[in-house]
Amino acid sequence: MVPHLITALNGPINELEQRVLDSTPAIERWFRLEWMEHTPPFYSSVDIRNAGFKLAPVDTNLYPGGWNNLTPEMLPLAVQAAMAAIEKICPEARNLLVVPENHTRNSFYLSNVLQLKRIFHQAGLNVRFGSLSPDIKEPTTLNLPTGETITIEPL
Repeated sequence: MVPHLITALNGPINELEQRVLDSTPAIERWFRLEWMEHTPPFYSSVDIRNAGFKLAPVDTNLYPGGWNNLTPEMLPLAVQAAMAAIEKICPEARNLLVVPENHTRNSFYLSNVLQLKRIFHQAGLNVRFGSLSPDIKEPTTLNLPTGETITIEPL
């Protein structure tokens, strides 16, 4: 299953976009073959610039955010990808410690890591958050605007 991304842009699809859409099976096959030969990073994203006549990668992030922007329809695909990666890289894994960045009061960032926790939890792992910050001396629960909470423990 290939995700169908949502965009805020409206209007007719230009020629480049149509060519990419028409080539989706070949593109997906190419990625599958490459990933059999070269293991991609477990967790990364690539920002792509669309100039209307060409596409170009402009940035690669090894620890990207934005998991909180996944639509509910995309969540099962993220869980499936996490399960496949875990099975390939560390099938014996049962627990995952996430050490978020120290600016943990940013609610968008916290929503991002909470969604990441959901993905790995649904993939079968026990997930906890830890911090090396000297400010975290005991388990600290932070409230998000959504009413959800996230608990960060000292390491």
